Amino acid sequence: MEKKPFKLIQNPVLRNTIFIFGLITTALGFLGLFLPLLPTTPFLILSAWCFLRSSAKAHNWLYNQPFLGEVLIDWEEKQAISIKAKLLSISMILASFVLIWIRVDSLPVKIGTSVILATTTVFILTRKNN
Repeated sequence: MEKKPFKLIQNPVLRNTIFIFGLITTALGFLGLFLPLLPTTPFLILSAWCFLRSSAKAHNWLYNQPFLGEVLIDWEEKQAISIKAKLLSISMILASFVLIWIRVDSLPVKIGTSVILATTTVFILTRKNN
């Protein structure tokens, strides 16, 4: 894979803000591996973008993670999500949907969350397969 040159943001306040946002989205992505409510792939794609603009070291670390790096490389090179990642994501989204409709009492929360989950599902399903 040919590495793209890093174009770090010059403004230190903005660069640090984006770096912190990248850390937050990375943490959410890792949590998404274990919690059905959080989708991993979109958070990691966002993390990769944040780190690409704020820290070459953090970007390289993220890409060198055993499972997560593969997902990001597929996205960067082919704008694709593997069938395995799609199946895992969609099954977690479905589990989240069921849990929310069973356990949450607030109809606005159910509807709002369902819209987000449906939008994420459409995004995942409309990406190319790897």
